[in-house]
Amino acid sequence: MTSKTDSQFTRRGILGAFAATALVAAPTYSKAAGFLRGGGDIRRIRMYSGRTGENIDMIYWVDGEYVREALTEINYFMRDWRQDQATTIDPRTIDIMAASHSLLDANEPYMMLSGYRTPQTNALLRSRSRGVARNSLHMQGKAADLRLSSRSVGQIFSAAKSCNAGGVGRYSRSNFVHMDCGDIRNWGS
Repeated sequence: MTSKTDSQFTRRGILGAFAATALVAAPTYSKAAGFLRGGGDIRRIRMYSGRTGENIDMIYWVDGEYVREALTEINYFMRDWRQDQATTIDPRTIDIMAASHSLLDANEPYMMLSGYRTPQTNALLRSRSRGVARNSLHMQGKAADLRLSSRSVGQIFSAAKSCNAGGVGRYSRSNFVHMDCGDIRNWGS
């Protein structure tokens, strides 16, 4: 496990990832280009949930501002499906997910395995697996577990780690990557 004692979220890491992928990501926004021309930085998140059958594909940041309505939809999409409860998802986690997706130059949406978890759901999952933290950042709306069928766990892990903006866990046997906006650290194999 690599650790960094500075727990401050590094905005520079996220912004650097977006700057590095701006030319690659730009063509994916072609449908919105007309009314957003000159809009500056545009961020997009695409996910689906096999648990609920729901999809989300939206621009959630335009010209330095989060789009409140988009964040509300993301909060609901990333809800604890077992308890049907939502919370406010930390936008920094969404930024890490979106930046990683852009770096991967993937056309498919993420498959979200877990977003927000209620304490009850987290306790249930802890009873079934040693890999679930007692004080998981999922319970604070600061983490997501994701996969892409077109990219390996190692590729997703490397992209998220390169953002240098939170925790990244590699779960190769379970075929997913954990991303969070907590302290900068990484783990797994």
